[in-house]
Amino acid sequence: MELSKFKVMPVRGKVQHYAWGGLNYLPELLNLPVKKGETFAEYWLGAHSSGSTELESGDKEKILLKNYIHAYPKETLGETVAKQFGQLPYLLKILDVKDMLSIQVHPSKENALKAFEEENKKGTALTDPQRNYKDDNHKPELMMALSEFWLLHGFKPVKVLERILHEIPELHFLVPVFGNGNYKALYQQVMEMPQGQLNRQLTTLLDRIVPHYQVGKLKKNKEDFWAARAALTYSTKGDVDRGIFSVYFFNLVQVSPGQAVFQGAGVPHAYLEGQNVEIMANSDNVLRGGLTPKHVNVAELMKHLKFEPTIPHIISAKTTDLAVDIFPTQAPDFELGRIHLTKGQDIELISRSVQLFIVLEGDIKVIEKGRDGFNRKKGEAWVSFDAAQSNLKAIENSVIYRAAVPGGN
Repeated sequence: MELSKFKVMPVRGKVQHYAWGGLNYLPELLNLPVKKGETFAEYWLGAHSSGSTELESGDKEKILLKNYIHAYPKETLGETVAKQFGQLPYLLKILDVKDMLSIQVHPSKENALKAFEEENKKGTALTDPQRNYKDDNHKPELMMALSEFWLLHGFKPVKVLERILHEIPELHFLVPVFGNGNYKALYQQVMEMPQGQLNRQLTTLLDRIVPHYQVGKLKKNKEDFWAARAALTYSTKGDVDRGIFSVYFFNLVQVSPGQAVFQGAGVPHAYLEGQNVEIMANSDNVLRGGLTPKHVNVAELMKHLKFEPTIPHIISAKTTDLAVDIFPTQAPDFELGRIHLTKGQDIELISRSVQLFIVLEGDIKVIEKGRDGFNRKKGEAWVSFDAAQSNLKAIENSVIYRAAVPGGN
């Protein structure tokens, strides 16, 4: 592998075929053939160890972005980012959520460092399904809705949760546990409840709401809709998934296209339905709390969860001087940008560190300074390395999403 004289190149991402994914959205976006029953959940653009982007360099040699950055860190990342992170610090994704994802919590950077080292000392293999920490990094995330999108995000405010516990007959037994806002006691009660008792507590509720869900009588803005769907999706072999309690405990949030939500350390969340652009720190550290057949370590989950009320903050884009919409967060690892160009319009860009772009609508001519350039159409992507100067010219009205390290233009 040699260092290319070019700093702007077309790339190809990695499709992930998880069971919860949809059937049509990503194949239509990426112009991919579909096999009957095959699901398309995520499209990754980044240098992740489980699915790196590939450079379309024109050479016969297959070059992965992660290997290229590893070989030439200063030339690609730039000296500052190479020193600060030592790798591409983010992963950009397009998601199509057909079925509900697991309830998740991510550790802080400090806690991830400590916990990862502890598991290493125990000799727990990275591939062990019982392992909780795959790396020593935090995993903040930002999702921006491409369609109407539904998710769970943080604990409901005290008064709202009190009302829910009083309104749902099958949850009355939790009223004295929660008291005037004891989130930890409430959550611990249901997460440590023996499976037999949990089944008895929730079966009556599910027997009541599932038939209504099956005939279309429940609405998405009510917790019963998602609790019923969760029961049909994740309750197996007669056992009810304990994550169903969390559907009632957490804020049920509807996000409109163009709006974003940030998931910081310790905030419980779960994606329920819709398509989005997601950008996250380059990490696999996920502590699950239900709505999943995967490993749930309750004790570890409790260490990192924020037991406090959350008012969901909907993030709107802020336009910069360069007409690039930015979705601001406090994460040092990433920044999501959106560029709207009308037919014939162009924009000059200079990269700080590695920037990844994907066209969601339209047709773009990408021209690195001193080159002929290349075209990118809907579903196609490219990378721009540190200090690269490029011009984007819209052949048609176009919408482009950009992943970057904060601090550039």
